[in-house]
Amino acid sequence: MTGANRHPSTWSRRELLQRCCGGFGGVALSSLMAESGFAGIARAADNPLAPRPTHFPARAERVIFLYMDGGPSQVDTFDPKPRLTKENGQPIGMKIPKTQFEDVGNVLASPWKFNQYGESGLWISDLFPHLSAHADDLCVVRSMTSKFPEHTNANYFLHTGSGLQGRPSMGSWLTYGLGSECQDLPGFVVLNGGLIPPGGLDNFNSGYLPASFQGSIFKNSAQPVANLTSTRDSKKEQRAKLDLLGDLDEGVLGRSGGDEMMEAAIKNYELAFRMQTAVPELMDISGETDATRDIYGLEAKDPHTRSYGTMCLFARRLVERGVRFIELTCPSVGHDRWDQHQNLKKGHEDNARAVDKGISGLLRDLKARGLLDSTLVVFSGEFGRTPMAQGTDGRDHNPHGFSMWMAGGGVKAGQAYGATDEYGYYAIENKMEMHDLHATMLHLLGLDHTKLTRRFNSRDMRLTDVHGHVFHDLIS
Repeated sequence: MTGANRHPSTWSRRELLQRCCGGFGGVALSSLMAESGFAGIARAADNPLAPRPTHFPARAERVIFLYMDGGPSQVDTFDPKPRLTKENGQPIGMKIPKTQFEDVGNVLASPWKFNQYGESGLWISDLFPHLSAHADDLCVVRSMTSKFPEHTNANYFLHTGSGLQGRPSMGSWLTYGLGSECQDLPGFVVLNGGLIPPGGLDNFNSGYLPASFQGSIFKNSAQPVANLTSTRDSKKEQRAKLDLLGDLDEGVLGRSGGDEMMEAAIKNYELAFRMQTAVPELMDISGETDATRDIYGLEAKDPHTRSYGTMCLFARRLVERGVRFIELTCPSVGHDRWDQHQNLKKGHEDNARAVDKGISGLLRDLKARGLLDSTLVVFSGEFGRTPMAQGTDGRDHNPHGFSMWMAGGGVKAGQAYGATDEYGYYAIENKMEMHDLHATMLHLLGLDHTKLTRRFNSRDMRLTDVHGHVFHDLIS
């Protein structure tokens, strides 16, 4: 047909398919998304912290990581060595590697006595009078090792599985793999007791994962998060501004074809808005009973005991709200962390006094509320310490064999796993490397560490790199 307002089509068949392929794909995609298997993917794309399915049935649903900054001494806490007492003050009778500061003294006996506790008979030193009551809940690993003898790289290794700066933290990996059950708080929360570890905030970074998965730092104060409340705008005004900002950002996203950093920023704006209500409610412990306050040590004489106990209580409250990964850093007790290169007795006693009561209360409270079975509690420093003295009354760094423990979350409780030599220097039985610890933790949470990957620089990256084995002997 011809006429003044009619024109023949100028599209070729190829152009027609090119212009319409998006529509065809949309029809197919809408059908796929209607199926339950793809609905979760759609929700995850819309909300990066939406809960995701596990690779297999999980034993634990969340993690509380009690980070002991500086490196507690294994031979003074969970790994008694009678030979140290027998040879106290003598040169060590074994070949030793180069130490961090090359100030090697004689054998140094532990200043504390060890006793067996619980039906398991687990050995725990007098440093932890409250924790010892939970011996039958603990799975102590005495054969832990690290590849790094200095704090910064060892901290990166413990937190991210790499001694290099800039990799995603294990809390980021966990929320990336599982999302979060809480949509009003971050999925990965760091309760800052006063000491940020050597290596700084990169210990809690999301690295090459989207920014939605990085750790959010909460201070132990009346204002835990900066700029939490608005001094000028009402909630209605804030909501209107967020809606406008969201519309503008969505327009940019549409023109750019999608930008991961901008998408994360949009989600973080929305999360920050919800946190204005959720965080004050979280931090308000006025409704906790006197009995609860007592088991956490909130009325203790030592201010550091009170401070750390409060953080342990916050950790339980975060667990109840569905937060996926919670890390507690150490309080500042007036000297250098657990890093006692001198004055071992006072330093370790001050640090232990600060954390012992709160950790005991946390385990007791989680158990009473039926939450310990689904919560993996992990206690560890970045390495241990030498069995001989540095100078006369300190201990140097030791990455060759040290102790950590886990509780709840499907671990086999009431056992000491692995062993170090008679001096407590080297792991000699069931040696466990950092990648093995991460693989085992992920397994307890229902994740195959070899399948939890992120494409970066043309490689499928993972928390365990190309290493790691699940230690099934630690799983009940």
